[in-house]
Amino acid sequence: MTVIIHQQRQYFNTGETLDPSYRIAQLKKLKQAIKDHDYFIYDALRKDLNKPLFESYATELASVYSELDYMIKHVRNFARPKRVGTSLAHFYSKSHIHQEPYGTVLIIAPWNYPIQLSFVPLIGALAAGNTVILKPSEMAPATSHIIKAIIESVFPREYVAVEEGDGSVSQALLQEGVDYCLFTGSSQVGKSIMETASQSLTPVTLELGGKSPVIVAPDTNIKHAAQRIVWGKFVNAGQTCIAPDYLIVHEDIKDELIQKMSEVIHEFYGMSPVTQPDYPRIINQKHFDRLTALLEGTTIYHGGKSDPETLTIEPTIVLDPDLDSELMQEEIFGPILPVITYQETGEAVNFIRSKEKPLALYLFTQNNTLKKYIKTHVSFGGGAINDTLIHQSNHNMPFGGVGNSGIGAYHGKYSLETFSHPKAILEKTDAFDIKLRYPPYTDTILKVLQKFL
Repeated sequence: MTVIIHQQRQYFNTGETLDPSYRIAQLKKLKQAIKDHDYFIYDALRKDLNKPLFESYATELASVYSELDYMIKHVRNFARPKRVGTSLAHFYSKSHIHQEPYGTVLIIAPWNYPIQLSFVPLIGALAAGNTVILKPSEMAPATSHIIKAIIESVFPREYVAVEEGDGSVSQALLQEGVDYCLFTGSSQVGKSIMETASQSLTPVTLELGGKSPVIVAPDTNIKHAAQRIVWGKFVNAGQTCIAPDYLIVHEDIKDELIQKMSEVIHEFYGMSPVTQPDYPRIINQKHFDRLTALLEGTTIYHGGKSDPETLTIEPTIVLDPDLDSELMQEEIFGPILPVITYQETGEAVNFIRSKEKPLALYLFTQNNTLKKYIKTHVSFGGGAINDTLIHQSNHNMPFGGVGNSGIGAYHGKYSLETFSHPKAILEKTDAFDIKLRYPPYTDTILKVLQKFL
C-alpha cells in the first residue's frame, strides 16, 4: 500500500494534473474506455446483481456519461482562480480563491450500484486535479474486475490505481495516509472509516444511508404515487441507499394506495417476480437471509415469496409492522416496504424525527403549504416531491446526507468543490504602506482604526 501512495504522490508533485487541458484529455480517454467496455459492464452487472440491460444503463452508465460530459465542459472554468472582493482594511489589495486539488484521493465504492458509485466520484476527483486510488466492493466481483480492466487500459497506476480486496484493504490505505477519502456504504462501516481517517486527520466525505421515508398526503394522485413509489422502492430489488425505506400514508387513502401499488407490482414484475429473468437478485446469501428474517411474524399484504436458489425476494408490502422491530429500526436495503398510517401531519413529522436523519425523504401531495412545512421542519439529505430517487440524477444539485446519513456531498460542481481545497490568496501592493497596524500603538491610532473599520 505504501508503494502506490508514494508513487501517486510523486506523480502529483510533477504538477501534470494541475493543467485543465490535461484533466479534460484524461476524462475524454475515460469516457471512450467505458464505451469500449460497455458490453462487459452489462455482463458484469448481470452476473453480480442480475441487473437487466435497461436498469444497467438507466441507473449506472447514464449517470456516468452525464457526469463526464458536465466535467469536460466545466473543468477549465472551475480551475481558473476566482476574484473576490477585498475590504477597505486591506487597501490596496486583490483577493483570489484558487481551487487546489488535495493530492491522492481514496474512493471506497459499494456493491449496489458498483459502476455509478465508482466512476462518478472518480470523475470528480480527476476533474479537480487529483490522483486516485479506487477500491471497488469485493461483494460485486465481476464488476470490480471490469472496473480494474477499464482503468488499467487507459491510466498508469501512478495516476489512477484500482485496489481490489475486502475492507482491510481500505483500512490499510487509510492508515498509510491519503489526502482525501470518499466512502459510500453503511453507517456502521462509515463510522469505522471516519475513526481510521481521524488518526491522520484525513478529510472524508461519507455517503451513507438510513431509513428514508415516503409521506403520502390525502390529496395525492394515487395512480402516479403508486407507480413512482413502486419503481423507486423495487428498482435493483430495493438495494438502493435512497430507496423508500418505509411508507407513512394518511389513513384515509391507505387502502386505495396499497391496492393500487399491488396492481402496479403485478404490472411491472408479473405474477411471479422471483422467476422473472430480468428481476434483480439480492447480492449474496448473507443479505438474503437477513431480509427473509425481517419478514418473520409480519402481516404481509403483497408478496413475501423468495427463492434461495436464485437469491430473489419478490416485491413485498408489510402492513402495520411493530415499530420496535428490526424492520422499523434498521435500514432494510431490500424489496420490503413497511406501511404505517398517520392522521395529522405533526404525527408523521414526529415519527420521522424520532429516528436518525435520513439520506432521502419523499413527499406526495398537491398542497403547497404542506410542501413548505416538510421542507422547513424535517432534516434529510435530499429528496423529491411527487416522485422518488430522481433528485440523485441531477448533477446541478449536491448529493449527500446529514447526520447519521452522511457527511459532505458531491455530483457536478459539488464534486469539484469536494475534491479541492479553496486556497485563499490576498495580494498586496508594495508601492506604499499604511503604518496604522504597526507599533507603537496609541489611543489616537486606535480611534482612527476603529473609525476606519
